[in-house]
Amino acid sequence: MNKRYPKDAPPIEAISAREDVATQVRDARKAAQLTQQNLADMTGTKKSNISRMESGRYNPSLDFLVKIASSLGKELTVKIQ
Repeated sequence: MNKRYPKDAPPIEAISAREDVATQVRDARKAAQLTQQNLADMTGTKKSNISRMESGRYNPSLDFLVKIASSLGKELTVKIQ
């Protein structure tokens, strides 16, 4: 089986980035006064996917993040430093 990470655990940098995205999405959703269900309906996904993403347990695709940002009236910007 092809493993993504050694010892099958993501590096701390990946976890930190995932948590940062989760926080930004959660904050933007709350600022727009939307529930997780509202956002799920707007993006065509399940509430459980929004919940898992906001908790940092879900590794969303870039396409999914673009859809979420657009639903929130935001833009997605990716920066590699």
